Amino acid sequence: QAQLQESGGGLVQAGDSLKLSCAASGRADMFYMAWFRQAPGKEREFVASISWNAYTTYYADSVKGRFTISKDNSNDVMYLQMGSLQPEDTAIYYCAKGPYLRRVGTGSDEYEDWGQGTQVTVSS
Repeated sequence: QAQLQESGGGLVQAGDSLKLSCAASGRADMFYMAWFRQAPGKEREFVASISWNAYTTYYADSVKGRFTISKDNSNDVMYLQMGSLQPEDTAIYYCAKGPYLRRVGTGSDEYEDWGQGTQVTVSS
């Protein structure tokens, strides 16, 4: 069984909104979780992270003010609400889970488990 499963990607127009979900197997309230993305020909980059109790969030400058990360610990689901989408937001979006009860940052190597990714395409 997959540890993390993303959903919600799709094709939208510039200026539209989209909400991604990441279903986690196990107790989401025990892990920092994050969203990363990877555009064609580019390295995977950090998008946003959220603490185990969902009290602390952190965003990449490129999405600050447009994206909102949240977590429903009662259902072990993390979300990424994306607004004012632009073509440069086109990428495969991955959810990631950090080590048990350990604070992690923005580096992809700090996260232990990854989903398969969901494609987000923004047309101009």
